This record gives sequence, C-alpha cells and structure tokens, in this order.
Amino acid sequence: MAEAEGRRVLVVGGGISGLAAAWFLHRRGLEVSVAEAADRVGGTIASERRDGFLFERGPNSTLQKPGRPEDALGRLIDGAALSPLLREAAPPAKKRYILRDGRLWALPTSPPAFVATPAFSLAAKLRLLCEPFIRPADQEETIAEFVKRRLGREFLTYAVDPFISGVYAGDPRELSAEAAVPRIHELEQKYGSLIRGAIALGKATRNAGMPAGRQISFDSGMATLPTALAAALPAGSVRTGRRAAALERQDGGWTVRFAEDGQDPRSETADVVVLALPAPETAALVEPLAGEAARLLRTIPYAAIFSVALGYRREDVKHALDGFGFLIPRVEGVRTLGALFSSTLFADRAPDGHVLLTAFLGGRQDPQALEMADKDVLTEIEVDLATSLGIRGKAVMRHVTRWPQAIPQYPLGHLDRIATVDEFLAPFPDLYLRGNWRGGISVTDCVRNGEALAERIAGPGTAP
Repeated sequence: MAEAEGRRVLVVGGGISGLAAAWFLHRRGLEVSVAEAADRVGGTIASERRDGFLFERGPNSTLQKPGRPEDALGRLIDGAALSPLLREAAPPAKKRYILRDGRLWALPTSPPAFVATPAFSLAAKLRLLCEPFIRPADQEETIAEFVKRRLGREFLTYAVDPFISGVYAGDPRELSAEAAVPRIHELEQKYGSLIRGAIALGKATRNAGMPAGRQISFDSGMATLPTALAAALPAGSVRTGRRAAALERQDGGWTVRFAEDGQDPRSETADVVVLALPAPETAALVEPLAGEAARLLRTIPYAAIFSVALGYRREDVKHALDGFGFLIPRVEGVRTLGALFSSTLFADRAPDGHVLLTAFLGGRQDPQALEMADKDVLTEIEVDLATSLGIRGKAVMRHVTRWPQAIPQYPLGHLDRIATVDEFLAPFPDLYLRGNWRGGISVTDCVRNGEALAERIAGPGTAP
C-alpha cells in the first residue's frame, strides 16, 4: 500500500468497468480521475422515464450473490451507500418461459417439475440421465458442442440456444464454453458432471448458510449505479466529453491526449493508466505501442442488438406475465429473441393499470437486423409479442434503442487471444486493460474485475 500511495491513476472510460475500478482504487487511497467520451457515465447502462414508465435501454438487472467471497458488487453497494436504493426482483422472477410450438411453457425449476413438464420430450429427459457418465472433453469446445455432448440436442435447441441468444446475443456454435460460460465449464472439470457439480454446490451453499443469488436493480433503474459511483468519487475527478485520442509513454509515466477543445486541458498525465473501453477503441490507443495487440483486439466480434421498451394497458395483455420473461428458440422461426416482463420484476416501472415489456431483436444469428429501420423493428416485435402473449391492443409507449456494438463475443480461442494481448503489452508497466470484452460481460463481472484490478494496482484492503 505504501508503494501505491501518491501514485496518480487515470481511468479512460466511464462505463461500469472503469467506474468500478476507479471507486475501488479511490477506496484504497489512490488519486484517481476518470475521462469519459460521452456526455454521461454508464456506457450501455442507461435508464429513462417516459409517460410514467421507467425502462432500461441497456442491462435490465444484474445478479448479486450476497455473502460470497466474490461478491464485489455487494461490497461496492454497501461502501457507496447504495443499499437503501437497492431493489430485489419480485418472487415471480424465478419463473421463466420458453416458446415452443407457438406456446409459452414455464421452464422447470425442480426435478419433479422437470419430469412433469411438457416443454421437453421424454427422449430429452431420458438423455439427461446419461449426463453423469459422460467424460469431460480434452479440448476447447463451443457451447453448442459442449451442450450436445453433455445434455443432448434438444436441450441445446430449446434451452441453451435461446438463453445464449437472449443473454449474450450470441451464437452457441461460435462461443467458447470455457470463455463465455466458465462456471459451467468448471463444473465439468471439477466434478466430471454438471449434475453432480450442481448438487455439490447446492449442498455447500446450504451448509454455509449462504443465501441464493438475487436479481437486483435500483429504485431509479440500473443507471443509479454508475451515477452514484461517479458522485462518490472526489468532486471534479470524473469528466465527461473527453475522448482519448492518443496514449504516449513519457518520463516513466503516461500522457493521454484528448480530441476535444474546451476548458479542460488537451492532455493529462498519470503514473498509471487504465483503459476501460470497448475493444476497438482500446486497439486504436495501444496500436502505436504494440501493433499486434491492436490487431488481436480488433478481431473480437460484437453483437448488434435492439432493445425495445413497450408499454401496454394491462387489460390488453392476456398473459399473466407471472415471471422473468420468455425466450424464443431460433427454430420457432420468430425473429424476436424474447422479452422481459419488466413491470413484474420491479415495482413502479409502469403507471397503474399498465405493464412494461422489454423485447430484443438482432444478435449474432440475425446480423441483418441492424439494417432495419426503427419503425420496422417495432412492427416486427409488436406482432411477435401479440402472438406470444395474447396482446390485442396497441402499445401506449414505445422506445427503440439501437446498439451497433452491444455485447462482445467470446469465440473459440478467446482466452488465448486475451493472454497474447497481455503479453504484447507486458513491456509497458502501469498500463491496464479492462472492459466487458474480457472476464465476463455482466455488470457483476465488470465490478468484480474492477475490484481485482484495484487490488493488483494498490494491494488488498480499504483505506479508512
């Protein structure tokens, strides 16, 4: 800690990765500043109020695991005094639906429910009995290969494919199981079986008295988190409208030059620089230092996505909306990826007598969607939801958010690619790269990685 004191850290990027790293560094006593190119912090985390509705343009919630050693998000929430603003998803959030044969089926949440569910065939249920006896793979696999080998094709088609499309906007035939779903991959490696691993983890959690993970947001939406983090840092240390144009090594430290004129200086010096940016923007800044690292960063693919908020009169929606939402397997021939029952999950998301849905379209399996006009996206989604949920009236509130680079993808070889990038940049001390293109895409992952980076730079512990 003594070695870290007095060192100045510049975090380039005011999304959740950069803000979390900055907050944990500040708590450890370092002088930290954050430069964000946009006119607000948060990146893809953005909440908006319209016509009495509160909707998310980006992530709708995140998963917290209270009491776990890895619960950096919980430590951040407590330390930033965000607990009074926390909102836990309502109990129906545990119920999730899939569309099969044009009808919504609740996914089973217990062994008896799995045996009884018509959502999967008898053949698929019998195939699952083989899972504990299947040997682990000895080479990297895609998620599709992993699931087909362990659980069978039907589980891939009707459970995992829609999950990957809905959560990662990805294609399970491309994504690396080890990189994209590491905890599931680790179950196989440690226990030899997903079923045996799930049973062992369940027993360990119960014996330790730990609560299960919970889906959370905040009273004014997910944007509460980055806004509160920026406010918790020293006054003037977070500046928006500052787009980094160049990164230079000078006199044993770093200089970042910015593209915009204005009252702020055109450059800023620091002992340590953290680039918490999307992979393409990171590549542009590190290219003069390590061209091969920049080339590898540019090969990281991204999925484009539309996030569409729709408000309806409750009387116009036939479905009970008694769950988290529903996902749509690609084999159903429906273009919409799925929808969240947003006003069921969290209170005060819709005016009295109304409901809020958040639907998604696009992803790696539908790249042509990005060429659609917003009005066509709305038409497509409204027709799909009307069929699936029994909606007979028109939406009273509509909002389309277009994310051309929404979610980074972790294809085969991703972990090796990131390791090689780090190797090329190893000769440049006190330069660190963070972002959801490495170490996990969720808000929870980004916060955990921010804490780990702060410990690496400043050492463990919290400044008084």
